[in-house]
Amino acid sequence: MRILLRPLHRWVWLDTAQRARKLLRFAETEADGGRDLVRAAEVTPDPLLRRLFLFHASDEQRHAELFHRRGAALLDALGAPSRPGYRADWLAPGERGLDDLRIEGMEGGALLAFLHLSEKSAATDFASYRDVLWHDPLTRAVFEEVLRDEAYHMKYTLSQLKRISPRQHRLLLWRARVGRLWKGNLRLATALAGVISGLILTILYFTLLTPFAFLAKRVDRRERPGWLPVPSERNASLDRQY
Repeated sequence: MRILLRPLHRWVWLDTAQRARKLLRFAETEADGGRDLVRAAEVTPDPLLRRLFLFHASDEQRHAELFHRRGAALLDALGAPSRPGYRADWLAPGERGLDDLRIEGMEGGALLAFLHLSEKSAATDFASYRDVLWHDPLTRAVFEEVLRDEAYHMKYTLSQLKRISPRQHRLLLWRARVGRLWKGNLRLATALAGVISGLILTILYFTLLTPFAFLAKRVDRRERPGWLPVPSERNASLDRQY
């Protein structure tokens, strides 16, 4: 699959402006993920998980800074204005982060399974992006640094999942995988619905609204013909009165 998508990734990352925008979006996502991990550390009763989540959150913050710094540098090289990027208040809980993750009420094993699959998916995508960035060694170096951390995140989340749920870790991973697939399908369906509704509205506009508007203008002109010339006899009568 990665080989099949490589031409698409190469085309997407070839444009400098688009590359900068994607890096800035990654910065926002990483910072939001850091906020979610801080919240997870606040609510977990396990002291080891608390330390690991906070360490993970600091990595996400560093990734956000790396992505933002590189994206801003690319925009500066183009002479384009840099957008603000990620919000600096990454320690504030309750923000959108890891795929709209809801920390409250989520059991520790389910959370670790979700984190493991999220990190694995991100590592796969980042590796694909790195492989096509031969023309931009600085951006490629950013992804290589992030990937080293992602490898550790995948390893610790899986090992901790096996520690706290030794008998159910496979089931939890399967449930998390199904949940991610379901959310992905919902996002795809929402995007397709937006495209289809826009297409239908465009068709209705040109097939129904435009002819009706034309007919309405013609009827309006018939009902209000405008100024009519006054007969000459009427003009003479008015002159005699005054």
